[in-house]
Amino acid sequence: EEQLVESGGGLVQAGGTLRLSCTRSGVDIMGWFRQTSGKEREGVAVILTEDGSTFYADSVKGRFTISRDNAKNTAYLQMNNLKPEDTAMYYCAADSMVRGRWTEAGWYNYWGQGTQVTVSS
Repeated sequence: EEQLVESGGGLVQAGGTLRLSCTRSGVDIMGWFRQTSGKEREGVAVILTEDGSTFYADSVKGRFTISRDNAKNTAYLQMNNLKPEDTAMYYCAADSMVRGRWTEAGWYNYWGQGTQVTVSS
């Protein structure tokens, strides 16, 4: 797995906001997965570089927004109205082409080191 440069995350109270960022050039798809102890990585949101199409998990629709600055090769995940159940390690993922369903973590070739998001109640 090749590395992505990601930042953001932290501790916030319920209802608060955080923003994650992730940088890599030469990718067609970029987004975030999250994982809690004992569970598989869950797709949160992705964005396609070519046309800006976005896809979200139902659990975050209306609260999270993914965007991309192509000039900076950087994607952003704006997380609003955070809930305690959003607490997880968040991983940026990307690939040079779409190889399967966006929610399936197994085919992404590039991953970030992960950043912890903790939402207190």
